[in-house]
Amino acid sequence: LTITMVPTRRRRARLRSNIAYFQTALNQIGLAEKLLPSSTAIQPFICGSNQAALDAAARLRDFGLYVPAIRPPTVPVGQARLRITLTAAHSRTDIERLAEGLHNAV
Repeated sequence: LTITMVPTRRRRARLRSNIAYFQTALNQIGLAEKLLPSSTAIQPFICGSNQAALDAAARLRDFGLYVPAIRPPTVPVGQARLRITLTAAHSRTDIERLAEGLHNAV
């Protein structure tokens, strides 16, 4: 196994690109309104009820994606969400698969 170190500046640029790509992908499939504004690696996706968040997380897990549900008391009642965490290591294919999974999960 060879590990290639990517300079921090390039990783940050890649992460910013992945965030923009993810937000654009959700916009194209009509789910952008479920995202809370965030320019960080954490992209909160509002589901509303606790059960809706748990169900979506379970469907995504069945699709092979780990996206945890965050529920009260961590977030306000009625604002349960999925905690999507993007990294510089994610590929465009990974992000497209996530968008597809979200489309099918909610």
